Amino acid sequence: MKRFVAIARGRVQRVGYREHVYNETFERDISGYVMNLKNGEVEIVAEGSEEDLREFINEINIIQRPIAVKSFTIRWEEATGEYATFEIIRGDIQEETFERMDYAGDVLHSMDIKFDRMLDKQDQMLDKQDQMLGKQDQMLDKQDQMLGKQDQMLGKQDQMLGKQDQMLNKQDQTLQIARETKEEIVGLRSDTRRHLDDEFGDIRRELVSIKEALVRAGIQV
Repeated sequence: MKRFVAIARGRVQRVGYREHVYNETFERDISGYVMNLKNGEVEIVAEGSEEDLREFINEINIIQRPIAVKSFTIRWEEATGEYATFEIIRGDIQEETFERMDYAGDVLHSMDIKFDRMLDKQDQMLDKQDQMLGKQDQMLDKQDQMLGKQDQMLGKQDQMLGKQDQMLNKQDQTLQIARETKEEIVGLRSDTRRHLDDEFGDIRRELVSIKEALVRAGIQV
């Protein structure tokens, strides 16, 4: 077992330093005490295994707002076993009250600073979000313009298809007229052939009759 007596100097009173020292003994087998000195320093007496004590020193020799240990002197001794637990030796009620009020004010100040930093970061994030939304709006505007041009192209395409449909309809009408004309011509040719065949048949029959009459009259043909 070992023992050390340490003196912490700096911003160590009215900042919750004694509570911090006390809390660091919870998971370590350490006994002793911590107390404020009249000159503004803090005295720490601790007994335990050397391993626990060295870890303990690392955790209490700190600069961590609002605590700022600027000097930490240690004197090693042999353990006496006179302490059963680790405790905070407090001063008179007025001194302790002022210390707690100062510590509470410091904690609130630290919280305000942290809150301000959080708000600053939030503002930065919102600014970036606004920039991203602005870029997104620009992209959507460009997309709208592209869709507008696409609509115009589709409108022109519809017009061209409409004209093409009109041309195809006219072509269909022309083909229909051509088919009807062809049918009329074919029908006319058939009628003409039948008429000519009938005329030629009548002429043949008349010639045969004339020939027969001449033969009967003794006229050789």
